[in-house]
Amino acid sequence: MINIRKFILKMIVVVSILIIVIPIITMIIWSFINNYKWPDLFPSNFSLRGWKYIIQNNTRVLEVLKNSIFISIMTTIITIAISIPCAKALAFENFKGKKLVELLVFSPVIIPAVSIGMGLNIQFIRLGIARTYIGVILVCVVPCIPYAVNMIKEVFIITGRKYVEQAYVLGASKLDVIRKISIPMIMPGVISASIMCYIVSFSQYFLVYLIGGGKIVTFTMDMFPFIQSGDRMMGSVYGIIFIGSTILLLSIMEYIMSRVYKQSLENYVSLEVSD
Repeated sequence: MINIRKFILKMIVVVSILIIVIPIITMIIWSFINNYKWPDLFPSNFSLRGWKYIIQNNTRVLEVLKNSIFISIMTTIITIAISIPCAKALAFENFKGKKLVELLVFSPVIIPAVSIGMGLNIQFIRLGIARTYIGVILVCVVPCIPYAVNMIKEVFIITGRKYVEQAYVLGASKLDVIRKISIPMIMPGVISASIMCYIVSFSQYFLVYLIGGGKIVTFTMDMFPFIQSGDRMMGSVYGIIFIGSTILLLSIMEYIMSRVYKQSLENYVSLEVSD
């Protein structure tokens, strides 16, 4: 029975890895194939057209990539700053209308992006922030909020408030409690939420196109026309750059955040063990 369970778990892991790896391998192959017609079993028309285009237009590609990275990082920072107090309130507090607040927080997942985008576009035009970086960043925050709040809220629920309350009883200041206890406790959730927010923001196309009005151009806005036109080579090349840049930035982000709070996290673990 145990062997069967182990076999099933191994198969699940293998299948999960294949689901991730096979599309990436296919995309890498397609980035060197100019045309692959049926009924050919193997591609014969190899080309470097896609990569030559990237090299020849490297200034534009780097510019839109820089825009996407900047917008995604700012979106992540703002989203996390909003989500932490919101998640804490939803995790620990009982107040009138809590269910309504939870529904509003998670509504961007339920309501179509078209409805959200059109409504915000009208308001942003009135405020004068449409077709600006501020407007694009704020609209990217909207679809990120549900993921960040949910992840951080679960961490708050798991860790509880006992260590915070214990620190206050022992005479710790509010700043020390936040810096040495609260932040290290929720840091795993914050890192996970930051990664999710970055990916969601980096992947936005419609909302950025609508609010940016074509003035703020991101990497996905350059990539999608190739995909929609059926140019698989260019779509694959852009896809590889998309995945590579995202993995690189997320790795750097996680490394920095882990290093900054490593000592605090170790202190929290030792406190939990001694308790």
